[in-house]
Amino acid sequence: MRNLLAGLAGMSPAYFGLVMATGIVSLAAAQLGHALIARTLYGLNIAAYAVLWLLTVLRALRFPRLVATDLSDHLRGPGFFTAVAATSVLGSQALLLSGAERAAGALWALALVLWVVLTYAIFASLTVKARKPPLDQGIGGGWLLAVVATQSIALLGALLVARAGHPHRLELNFVALALWLWGGMLYIWLASLIFYRYTFFAFSPADLSPPYWINMGAMAISTLTGSLLIGNAPDAPFLAALLPFVKGFTLFYWATGTWWIPMLLVLAAWRYLWRRFPMKYDPLYWGAVFPLGMYAASTHEMIDAMGFPFLAFLPPLFLYAALAAWLAAFAGLVRDLVRRIARRDSTSKGTP
Repeated sequence: MRNLLAGLAGMSPAYFGLVMATGIVSLAAAQLGHALIARTLYGLNIAAYAVLWLLTVLRALRFPRLVATDLSDHLRGPGFFTAVAATSVLGSQALLLSGAERAAGALWALALVLWVVLTYAIFASLTVKARKPPLDQGIGGGWLLAVVATQSIALLGALLVARAGHPHRLELNFVALALWLWGGMLYIWLASLIFYRYTFFAFSPADLSPPYWINMGAMAISTLTGSLLIGNAPDAPFLAALLPFVKGFTLFYWATGTWWIPMLLVLAAWRYLWRRFPMKYDPLYWGAVFPLGMYAASTHEMIDAMGFPFLAFLPPLFLYAALAAWLAAFAGLVRDLVRRIARRDSTSKGTP
């Protein structure tokens, strides 16, 4: 029991990244015609989402001070935004894979409420706290989860308009556009600080945690949302008027995300091959799976929205990479759970 409570107390706020990663890999697989993979991951995602919410509520009830401390922590606080993105991604799965319009709408509303609460709770607490870390110790790629959360709500809203024939087409398109633009502005702010931290402060292998892949993932989900807004333009006059702007920024987001990929691969090689940093399971690795799946899905949608058939080789390539990364992370999760159970049994039996 003591081990279980210790595990609950130390649970990462970013664990909903598992649902984010599983959901987008499922959706990308569905886009590219792998229905069995898509539905299998969808079923797993429903179970994972329910279990993670149960653990999150239990942690909040049992360790409220730890949760409050995490919310105001510069490195752990942004991890709470994974709950927003996970809710929106699951809603997208519900809409596209099972046609559950009401469930998708309910999940969109829940994600919006979570986004409002977490955005102002986290950023306000980080602003007013008396003691703050220096920039090189207080910012990381995980901060861009705030961008992913914002764009995920815009994404599901755009999907509800496009796929479900929502009666409030104009309003939902406006909310989706506003959030898409705000997410882009937030990325510019945060990515500038992260790039500055990259290039002007000492950098160790331990600093290059998996959420740095969100540098690319935030741009990929922005690309996917922009592509859907392009498709929604006929239903919203203001979108039609802004169509050249939306297309330009969608391509801008995709190009920025694409630029990050070689850079992240080089840094990963430096971390694991050159500096021989140990590779062991960490819930933060789901933050590296999500961008790969999102890049596959966003590029596929952009090809359809903007007519770039010469990029058709990219979505399958990144889907296979995302599936391989998901399997590796899932295997790590299973091994970690088995180890924890074995340790608990050993302790309960009094063995050394």
